[in-house]
Amino acid sequence: MSRIREGTGARVRARVLIRPKAGILDPQGVAVERALPALGFSGVANVHIGRMVELELEEPQQLEAMCEKLLANPLVEDYEVELLDASSSRAGEAGANGVGG
Repeated sequence: MSRIREGTGARVRARVLIRPKAGILDPQGVAVERALPALGFSGVANVHIGRMVELELEEPQQLEAMCEKLLANPLVEDYEVELLDASSSRAGEAGANGVGG
């Protein structure tokens, strides 16, 4: 099964979301989960910290190999690849701060 989710664009831009695998210790996630109640945020659980890589490329079929060989550590991380619409912009996709609206 491919991990690539296709967008609707003609030009090839991609976003790779990388997260710790289930069951792998995530010390950053644990630290954030413990800090949120101290800041007045309650009801938060299972926090996981990952990273996002955005890139443009000519051959999207190379993405799986890029993830397996460099972008992610397949032993301890899962990744998800999304092909993006060429007309979308970082600020326009989910708001300038990535939250929306």
